[in-house]
Amino acid sequence: MNKKTKKMVIMGMFIALSFVGSYIKIPSPLQSIALDAMPAFLGGITLGGGIGALIGFIGHLLTSANAGFPLSLPIHLLIAVMMAITVLSFSITYKKTNIIIAGIVGIVLNGAGAPLLMALMPQFGWVFFMSITPFLLLASGVNVILAILVFLPLKQSGFLKREGFDLFEK
Repeated sequence: MNKKTKKMVIMGMFIALSFVGSYIKIPSPLQSIALDAMPAFLGGITLGGGIGALIGFIGHLLTSANAGFPLSLPIHLLIAVMMAITVLSFSITYKKTNIIIAGIVGIVLNGAGAPLLMALMPQFGWVFFMSITPFLLLASGVNVILAILVFLPLKQSGFLKREGFDLFEK
């Protein structure tokens, strides 16, 4: 199987994992945490930022479609774009610095940056931002940390290089 085909198959699997991850709920004090973003973050550091961004974009749209687009399709399209930007930023930060700083960037952008942008919209506002941000920071932290915990042993074992992933050299 050539490298492009392998990447497309793995990308499809990560998108499917995003959808399945939306059904995996971890109880938390605020709301349950779904594991739908973890495959996008993992894809961003194993397959590259652009592919990870696409996984995040499509994964969010599938997840929100399954829930009936509770905030409306246009708002979920905006959230999907913000997810793509977050995963791309996470990937680029890893490439330029290290996994810890990249993790912080991913958590902050997804947990606080996205709701901050939405807070500027009249239908959401600052009350929305203040109420959703703690939950999103917690959910983002779980998804990013799980992606990192899966990534590190794969990287250390040499599996990613053996299997032809576009792993950033570190």
